[in-house]
Amino acid sequence: MGKGDQRSKRGKTWIGTYGKKRPRKAKKVSLVKKAVAKPARKASKKSD
Repeated sequence: MGKGDQRSKRGKTWIGTYGKKRPRKAKKVSLVKKAVAKPARKASKKSD
């Protein structure tokens, strides 16, 4: 189990591959909510 072993984490790091033993890091997702102006509701008056 050394640098030449593709199944070990050390081997995957040395060779530069990914897999079960050396998964890729998840990308950070930044959630940015856009400020959306909601139209104001007009108060409707009932006329009799």
